[in-house]
Amino acid sequence: MFSLHVKRFSISDIEGLIGIKAHTIRAWEARYNLVPPKRTPTNIRYYEEEDLKHLLNIVTLNEKGYKISRIAKMSKEQINDLVLQLQSDFNNDTVQVLRLSDATLKYDEIAFAEILSGCIDELGLVNTMDLVLFPFMKKVGMLWQTGAIDPSQEHFASNLIRDRIIVEIDRVKKPERKDPKRFLLFLPEAEMHETGLLFARYLLKRCGMDTLYLGQEIPYSDLKKVILHYKPDYAFIVLTSLNLGKDINKILTKVLDHMDVPLLVAGSLISEFDILLDDRLTPLKKVCEIVEFLEDL
Repeated sequence: MFSLHVKRFSISDIEGLIGIKAHTIRAWEARYNLVPPKRTPTNIRYYEEEDLKHLLNIVTLNEKGYKISRIAKMSKEQINDLVLQLQSDFNNDTVQVLRLSDATLKYDEIAFAEILSGCIDELGLVNTMDLVLFPFMKKVGMLWQTGAIDPSQEHFASNLIRDRIIVEIDRVKKPERKDPKRFLLFLPEAEMHETGLLFARYLLKRCGMDTLYLGQEIPYSDLKKVILHYKPDYAFIVLTSLNLGKDINKILTKVLDHMDVPLLVAGSLISEFDILLDDRLTPLKKVCEIVEFLEDL
């Protein structure tokens, strides 16, 4: 696999970055001569950054209904012009995920922030998280695990998203409730991805709930002490790190063993792995399930 530091991508890198199978990319190349790869002196295929950008544009048009046969007849300039017109369609989540991917690869903070603001202005934060950012972050996490992107690029995107959610939390005017529930929000040991937990904090504030936010990698031994002082009605964790997947039930058991309050658990891992059954545990697999649970309290 080629490193991004030398601006070269293998076809498996491209497959992960644009979401199109390698055999489809090869079919486009064979049938329409679309983005033929370069080759090393030892005949290994690779793509450069300009090839990746062109492929991202092709996929963007294809997602909007343009047939590949039609795209193949266009010049690069025509494709670029059409894509520029489509980029303002913030209701097209696939296009925006591709745009965020492109900005992440380039470390383009201005472009990333503009895309994020456009999505939130048009869709609101809840739909932006559900339709754009969670799919984007899942994709980035997988690419990081496989080495297709650098850890620094994952951190670049995650921190920009994190900062924007904090801004949105500050903007929310918490409604008054007669008897707001108390929520303890934290990430257990070895879980460092804070975005989903911050989003949960936003949803809770929007519903008028009280929260104690502890953040990432809280030692299990601290939980009983915190619960004794804060007396929460619920604890809320989010599990997204792919490397924790095989240990998800061990993590849930440890958390439950160290506290005696109902536990809400969200995050991509609970949709991908079978989790243990426990009367104190409520899995919330989708954004709409979290929203519905909170609105019913």
